[in-house]
Amino acid sequence: MADKVIMLACAAGMSTSMLVQRMQDAAKSAGKDYKIFAKSTADIDSELASSEKPDVLLLGPQVQYMKNEVKKKTDEAGIPMDVINMMDYGMMKGDKVLATAEAMM
Repeated sequence: MADKVIMLACAAGMSTSMLVQRMQDAAKSAGKDYKIFAKSTADIDSELASSEKPDVLLLGPQVQYMKNEVKKKTDEAGIPMDVINMMDYGMMKGDKVLATAEAMM
């Protein structure tokens, strides 16, 4: 089982898949055992209720309009949440996004 679970959420869960791969590469290079995955924002409720709920949730910048709604849910679940920096997302800087997630955990 992974030490930490990091969830990224975007419109369909697909646009973040390359960023997830880069984050996984950065974690592996640092010797960290993290489960990092991307899902659609439609899956947030089920993921927050799952037995392996995330330790942190990051929203893709394209769905930042949902931040307040999602924040209420993550606050209730005791899970930190924020929006991924648009520049880091656009440049696919997995190491920077990973560092952001780690700082929140």
